[in-house]
Amino acid sequence: QVQLVESGGGLVQAGGSLRLSCVASGRTFSAHGMGWFRQAPGKEREFVAAISRSGSSTYYADSVKGRFTISRDNAKNTVYLQMNSLKPEDTAVYYCARSVLVVPTRVNDVNGWGQGTQVTVSS
Repeated sequence: QVQLVESGGGLVQAGGSLRLSCVASGRTFSAHGMGWFRQAPGKEREFVAAISRSGSSTYYADSVKGRFTISRDNAKNTVYLQMNSLKPEDTAVYYCARSVLVVPTRVNDVNGWGQGTQVTVSS
């Protein structure tokens, strides 16, 4: 079973940057499509970004396109989310996600979740 552990969340002012990391346990990290989702209070969990097994393909929600960058290092079993030009509406708990069969762009694609890391953007 692949376990996911996120880090890097925190409090930042609008316009600032944060980099989230997600470290996976086990030997099959490179066999998983990986993604980031977020959930704000009172809202449903939503897709943010995803990356293919090799890292050659990436996908973004329209709301973060041009500001966020997803990447992965298969040698380190780690996926990253670089978040620039942060806005108050980016405030949410961010979850790392894995998928065995597809690149996860929908909640139903996900086979496993991390515990989440809080990102708060002040205005």
